[in-house]
Amino acid sequence: MKIPRIGITLDSEPAGGWSKMPWYAVRQNYCDAVVRAGGLPLVLPHEAALAEAYLDGLDGLLVTGGAFDVDPALFGATSKHATVTTKDRRTAFEYAMVKGALARDYPILGICGGEQLLNVVLGGTLHQHIPDEIPGALAHEQPNPRTEPGHSVAVVPGTLLHQTTARDTMHVNSAHHQAVKDVGPGVRINARAPDGVIEGIELPGKRFCLGVEWHPEYAIDPGDERIFSAFVAASASR
Repeated sequence: MKIPRIGITLDSEPAGGWSKMPWYAVRQNYCDAVVRAGGLPLVLPHEAALAEAYLDGLDGLLVTGGAFDVDPALFGATSKHATVTTKDRRTAFEYAMVKGALARDYPILGICGGEQLLNVVLGGTLHQHIPDEIPGALAHEQPNPRTEPGHSVAVVPGTLLHQTTARDTMHVNSAHHQAVKDVGPGVRINARAPDGVIEGIELPGKRFCLGVEWHPEYAIDPGDERIFSAFVAASASR
């Protein structure tokens, strides 16, 4: 059985901090989770014009999170919340990669901001700032360490997420101020937080197209590693 090649999107930062030149980065646990699931992690620099060439060499696509937001203009918003910060080159690249992967029916796993981008590519919208839009919302930017759960999510029975994790409830970490608002056409909600915030989406009819708002690469809940195992297995069978 071949080792599936999993493309992992990188974050980017301007000069300063780690390097005097602009630099790419990705947390090691994204790659570790892919390796544990039997995949070969390959990181992807932000070259939107090369998206199809990248996809030619991949079996699955993992869209990572990051401390930035999707440009609200991409989902039709006419104003931008004061908290919104964008990384336009990264978003343009990830948008091209997701569109290409969907067209080829490649397995896709979107995590946190990756889930939000997936929903936007599929025609959905986002809450730009949860505290201002959802009364009584939980602390989705949890105060405790990301290696610990911040809240629970209820997994919707009969969904790909439910079949994958075999969990009705998952205990997850939470590091986001935005969330899915309206899902795109045909997109199914597969998990919600106790305050009603959408925590997971999927696109039925695809080989594997799943987005989760939390970070399963931390392997906090028993279902987390099952997500990676199912994603990599779907990529291996492509």
